[in-house]
Amino acid sequence: MLKILDRYIIKTFFGPFFFIFSVLFFIFIVNIIWVQLGQFMGKGLSYWQILKLLFYLGVSVISMVLPLTILLASIMSFGEFGERYELAAMKAAGISLTRVMMPLLGVATILAVMLFFFSNNIIPDFQKKAKNMLFNIAQTKPALNFTPGQFIDQIPGYMVKFDKIYGENGENIEGVFVHRKANTYENQQSIVAEKGKFVPAANRNFLKLVLHNGYVFEDNFAGKGENVRMKQPDQAIKFDTLTSHFDISEIINQAIEKEQITDDYRFQTYGQLNATIAKSKKENKLFFDNIGADVLGQTNSVVAYMDRGNIHKATPKPQVKLDTVKSDKKLEILYNSYNRLDNLKTSLESKKSEFSTNVKYFSKVVIYQQRIVSYSVTCIIFFLIGASLGSIIRKGGMGLPVIIAIVIFIIFYVMNVGVENLSWSGKMNPYLAAWLPNFILLPFGIWMTYKALTDSQLFDAEKYKALFKPITKRFSKNKEHQRYQ
Repeated sequence: MLKILDRYIIKTFFGPFFFIFSVLFFIFIVNIIWVQLGQFMGKGLSYWQILKLLFYLGVSVISMVLPLTILLASIMSFGEFGERYELAAMKAAGISLTRVMMPLLGVATILAVMLFFFSNNIIPDFQKKAKNMLFNIAQTKPALNFTPGQFIDQIPGYMVKFDKIYGENGENIEGVFVHRKANTYENQQSIVAEKGKFVPAANRNFLKLVLHNGYVFEDNFAGKGENVRMKQPDQAIKFDTLTSHFDISEIINQAIEKEQITDDYRFQTYGQLNATIAKSKKENKLFFDNIGADVLGQTNSVVAYMDRGNIHKATPKPQVKLDTVKSDKKLEILYNSYNRLDNLKTSLESKKSEFSTNVKYFSKVVIYQQRIVSYSVTCIIFFLIGASLGSIIRKGGMGLPVIIAIVIFIIFYVMNVGVENLSWSGKMNPYLAAWLPNFILLPFGIWMTYKALTDSQLFDAEKYKALFKPITKRFSKNKEHQRYQ
């Protein structure tokens, strides 16, 4: 009997789960498109390349979508149980709410473990692909490297050589030779021109070349045998201006898929990030050890001299009293002192900027690593909150549950961003910053579970009206019955 009930509960949960996951995933993808729109529009990308890029970017949002999906699906599932009086029937049959929540708690735990392995092993690889693809798309020129005076076969199907390449973007060329590679059944063609210019093509998958003052050498005897070819020479066509288009889509596709960025911390797993954190700690320690000596060396030359280990210490000069110095010499001393203070101020500001950069990078790496685990724990906390709220409000559907889930998620997201900024500025430990939202929500989830187990009327409006009735009664006037007016 209980196994049938467990299957029914799980089936009821996964109904809204898949629907909500699809909707939230689509919403996050639309947000990514809106943010990244300028980087891949107008670049001549194919639909397949755009879909591939969106897939790479979309995989990384699953770590945020899954906890919210569990929260909303659990609220809706238990809300429907309460709205259809199924929870009341289960309790009447002697099945406690804890027993009802157990199968879905197991499901939420399995999803949390899956999210950890997904975030640790799969997301870093797709992060690398997405970032490299965006970086390569941002490059407006194809990956062509023409060297003057050398034959280049980068363009598929062609061999080209330019004697001279010049211009601001290398668009002007002189001494042009273009030969089309052809098999036995294709016409041979070679183009020789005095000069030319690369012009932007309407379709980025093509390279447009405008040539001036040249000849096109071509034969029309493909597949007719050597005897026919020997009887008539190749035909030559002279031109003043010739426009040629070369298909370079293969080059662009290879350039877009090429991985040029490999050292980002977001491309690493949890274990690999430990080495990155240790390296960052070592570099920060070295920086902190040196910064004191640098500043001290600028403010006190005697201490800097002693730090160098010189045995023979120079006798300190007596202090100069400004009252006994002439006016011209006094101004010179003040001016030099001001310059030294100004230089010290500039040095301190640069050190402060470098210090902030080091702290921010270290915090980013630590928070990214810890969130691989913390977001998995968030799934379980959100289930406790969602299941408890659903059993208390007893409302299913997409109305009130959605509003409550969005409010909770916004609070969670604001806490995440807030502690992240505090950690970046060095005002909070990054390990604490990564886990603090969970530490705050966990007691709330336990308290909500307790309220649900004790059948608390947490959202009963009449209960709150009765609570505040003595206060509101003092500020309200007694109204007479209409018959006495």
